[in-house]
Amino acid sequence: MMRWFLGCVAALFASVGFAAEPPAGFKAVFNGKDLTGWRGWAVHDKGGSPLDLAKLPADEVQAKFEKWDADAVKHWSVENGELVNDGNGAYLSTVEQFGDVEFLIDYKTVALADSGIYMKGLPQIQIWDSTEASKFKLGADKGSGGLWNNSPGAKGKDPLVLADKPFGEWNSFRIVQVGEYLTVTLNGKLVVDHARLENYYDRKSPMTKLGAVILQTHGKEIRWKNVFARAIPADEANKILAEKAGSGFTPIFDGKTLDGWQGAVADYEVKDGVIVCKPKRGGNLYTKEKYADFTAQVEFKLPPGGNNGLALRYPGSGDPSITGLCEVQVLDDTAAQFAKLDPRQRCGSVYGAIPATPGYLRPVGEWNAMQVNAQGSKVTVELNGFRITEGDTAAVKEFMRKTPHTGITATEGFFGFAGHSDPVEFRNVRIKTLK
Repeated sequence: MMRWFLGCVAALFASVGFAAEPPAGFKAVFNGKDLTGWRGWAVHDKGGSPLDLAKLPADEVQAKFEKWDADAVKHWSVENGELVNDGNGAYLSTVEQFGDVEFLIDYKTVALADSGIYMKGLPQIQIWDSTEASKFKLGADKGSGGLWNNSPGAKGKDPLVLADKPFGEWNSFRIVQVGEYLTVTLNGKLVVDHARLENYYDRKSPMTKLGAVILQTHGKEIRWKNVFARAIPADEANKILAEKAGSGFTPIFDGKTLDGWQGAVADYEVKDGVIVCKPKRGGNLYTKEKYADFTAQVEFKLPPGGNNGLALRYPGSGDPSITGLCEVQVLDDTAAQFAKLDPRQRCGSVYGAIPATPGYLRPVGEWNAMQVNAQGSKVTVELNGFRITEGDTAAVKEFMRKTPHTGITATEGFFGFAGHSDPVEFRNVRIKTLK
């Protein structure tokens, strides 16, 4: 009798729309009762993209959202703890902006549906009818969950497996976003494995550090429930980036000594598994081994105003930014004294040569994850999972100090740190050589 009673109570709660409890560590993004915390966003309207809105004054942005909100309430409703859209009107966006996040959401839709989930305002994790033959040429037969707006052939554009459930059943997404990278699980099956979501509105630029989650509507009814989010802390995000970078990396710092390093060894020390540049010291600390093409990973932590750099293909003498392939800047460019920096001096820039997109450093005192790829004369820099610098050193014609960089075509050299008297810290230093 008791088991029957509890079952009836559970059914009653479901019928009146009681929201499910978030899993441990998560918070509810949808309260199961109303649209609190959500707003309309017609990203498809002229001037409605995140890129367009960023160019508008605040009052014009507010006017657009008021218009979209008025449209959204005509087409979005809450029934029995479910967000329901009739297939029309503005999309529905979170008011909250998310950075690195683990996002859970369930959906149920109907035949011929075409929908999706925008992460940080960018399209999209695709949802559609995998049985609709007319869209097989677009990839519908491969199923939902792929990053459909990525470039043709790009990783993640098509899902790894078909994981959709039959219509009438609920589907469950688990989305892990670190920087620009998404790992997507649909109904317990991995469909996207750490693929970069391209900035659809400006493919040459990284996505924003923070952004909204947007639920797309596209002509047919779709229902959503159990919408939960968990912020991913910096150390966990760094670990994900390192693990997902793949195999082939070799540690070049043993965590205890400076064995295998040369140069300014007296100006650096090892403390608690970390290489630290001694205060008011500096100089170039570099490996005893030379590298040609490689990918390097390193975590760094900056003091206020801290300055250092990664020396790539350094010959062992001179200024690494001049005599080596380049120096990748490691700098607290949020400090007041650096307010008027040349863009080619920002953190992540190829110093004096190729500018980085600013704004992706974590707060001072937190560990940042940097990955640098040097292949031929081309250099790519990712900071905390965002691709902030990409260019060809051999193609640079104008240098910041009007001094030609003699090493920009170097094919081999040492890897190291270019200290500037600040106690910048480094750990988890790894290199993978490329063929």
